[in-house]
Amino acid sequence: MKLLKFLFIALFGVLLFSCSNDDSTRMIVRLTDSPGDYEKINIDIVGVQVHREGGNQESGWMELDANASIYDLLELTDGVETVIANSMVPPGKISQVRLVLGDNNSVLVDGTEHALTTPSAHQSGLKLQVHETLTEGITYSLLLDFDGAKSVVKTGADKYILKPVIRTIAEAQDGAISGTVIPAIENVAVYAMVGEDTMGTSYAVEDNADFFIGGLDEGTYTLVFDPGELSDYDVQIIEGVKVVIGEITDHGETTLQLK
Repeated sequence: MKLLKFLFIALFGVLLFSCSNDDSTRMIVRLTDSPGDYEKINIDIVGVQVHREGGNQESGWMELDANASIYDLLELTDGVETVIANSMVPPGKISQVRLVLGDNNSVLVDGTEHALTTPSAHQSGLKLQVHETLTEGITYSLLLDFDGAKSVVKTGADKYILKPVIRTIAEAQDGAISGTVIPAIENVAVYAMVGEDTMGTSYAVEDNADFFIGGLDEGTYTLVFDPGELSDYDVQIIEGVKVVIGEITDHGETTLQLK
């Protein structure tokens, strides 16, 4: 009873992350920059897309939920980052990311603002190589590391062209635990606990006995299976379940015991 009461309180005190196998994964696209010899480098980002391998050159592009805005790259130096897109995408291989730019790109030099020409970005966007395989249920961060000093080129007569030098870094951000509960006759809540943090998912096993808990940091977790006070089955606790970033730990089958 004390354990059940603790779990009830914990669920209202922390974020309860619930995730199901819905054939998707989350991608977060971040932007950062290296210092440059300018006062401002304003980039007008109106869209962010990723290209899935297997699709043709045009139909393979997928639009992400972008935070369209004008970003001063020189405010994103010394480890400062900003999120420019955050979307659920199908798992699988992605080969490229594309930044679609608007018309309001500029560079500030000695107090004077100059238009920053981006001839290719208006039609086809700035295409960057990625080549990452996305695992279902795992969150990925795609960092676009601009080199502002090398990306802006002065052509004479106070004209400036954007020839972007951008390094892409794709990394998994979390791990997950999956498994199956036996028998499939009860509504069971499954919690993954580590320290003071509790994360979990609930499901109706009449329809599906599988569980999936995503968004987990790397570490060793305790799994708690709670069929509810009115159930004929008892709470079951399993310790020592390890989670690795970028991987789904298959816990296998857990058999509930009668009270």
